[in-house]
Amino acid sequence: GRLTNDVDVVYGRSSENIDRIARALAPLFPYLRGAPPGLPFTLDARTLTAGLNFTLVTAAGDLHLLGYITGGGDYDALNMHAQHISMFGHAVRCLDLPTLIKVKRAAGRAKDLEVVAELEILLDEQEKDPPL
Repeated sequence: GRLTNDVDVVYGRSSENIDRIARALAPLFPYLRGAPPGLPFTLDARTLTAGLNFTLVTAAGDLHLLGYITGGGDYDALNMHAQHISMFGHAVRCLDLPTLIKVKRAAGRAKDLEVVAELEILLDEQEKDPPL
């Protein structure tokens, strides 16, 4: 497996969900990754509504907040390809391996393409010995 130092979150863009995200992230002081210090930036509902994908630094670590993923679509399209897993005591949805491979290929970045081979091996092993 490959360890990354950030979390990618695909979010639904309803006004209620955008409000919840803005409130949940506020205590983590989200800021645009790579932006010069002191740039006026507030990740509030207005900012989230005006934008789509955000690459952020927060007090809890780096976060990619994605309204849309190339090769996969928005939250509703991707949710159909999610599986439930437990992470740190919470139930979360995570893309299934075939969909993750598809979106990594579509992204086309060198670092994503490097991961595809590893993911395909995992998928092959999973298909040979499916989880109970």
